[in-house]
Amino acid sequence: MHSVEYLMNKIQNAFPEGNFLDVPIELYDPIEYTLSQGGKRLRPLLVLLSCEMFGGNPDEAMNPAIGVEIFHNFTLLHDDIMDQAPLRRGVQTVYKKWNSNVAILSGDTMFVMAYEYVCRVTPAKLPDVLAIFNDTARKVCEGQQYDMNFETQVKVNLDDYYMMIRLKTAVLIACCVKVGAIMAGADPQDAENIYKFGENLGMAFQLQDDLLDTFGDTSKFGKEIGRDIVSNKKTFLYLKAFALANENTRAELAQLSQDQQINPNRKVQRIQEIYQSLGIDTITQEIIEGYLKRAIFYLEQVAVDEGRKAGLRKLAKEMIHREV
Repeated sequence: MHSVEYLMNKIQNAFPEGNFLDVPIELYDPIEYTLSQGGKRLRPLLVLLSCEMFGGNPDEAMNPAIGVEIFHNFTLLHDDIMDQAPLRRGVQTVYKKWNSNVAILSGDTMFVMAYEYVCRVTPAKLPDVLAIFNDTARKVCEGQQYDMNFETQVKVNLDDYYMMIRLKTAVLIACCVKVGAIMAGADPQDAENIYKFGENLGMAFQLQDDLLDTFGDTSKFGKEIGRDIVSNKKTFLYLKAFALANENTRAELAQLSQDQQINPNRKVQRIQEIYQSLGIDTITQEIIEGYLKRAIFYLEQVAVDEGRKAGLRKLAKEMIHREV
């Protein structure tokens, strides 16, 4: 078994500067810009850790690992356009640095590149790898559409929200660990358990992202704090606050969401105050820990030696107990 640091180093070496440049430069320069920023590289790391946990060779899983990372970054290019987000990982987003047309076309090209890498597996494993990747890619798009729908949809409940983040975020993390399992030839029941591990981990990860978006440190988080509030995203924090608030506070939350003239900084500050008065930050953290606990439960069901699970268990906790 290799260390997380060893596997992460192999992943970082797979994204060297200039590796994704081609012509026309106007198309590929934004791709190189995006992939050279690094990011956490959590998704390819999950592929390799899962593969090795099941006794597979992580080198044989490297191509699909790179593929899911490129796919993830493709979704971010398009998400930033839809969210009108100026920053990603502390630097200008592609649509902001170039324009929306560039971001759309470069993102489309990244989707093709992702497919090219995912398909670079042995013929015997290709059908199963493509099946989970295709299913995941479609679900991620469905989740993004629900996310956009919720911005203008008057009635959204917590079950709607959980469904949306499962599709938008959790299934890709689940896909990563299942691809690793497939590449290692894992037993179908083990592959299903590791998928459920990833799905619950993904739910916790997105909730933590929502919490950091509202209460994080911009210098550490790499994105503007309060983007979800300014964009009127119906996150868990907002929906839980609306459920717990009294009539007057609900009316204020609704008014703040609808007010197009209010200063964005003032809007963020006031909603933060409401959340804290209702204990939403603490409640959210408790829900996050619950999903992490369920993720670890499914990891424990996997029929491999406990020592082989150490890498995934450690990474899962680091993904949730983070500030970025």
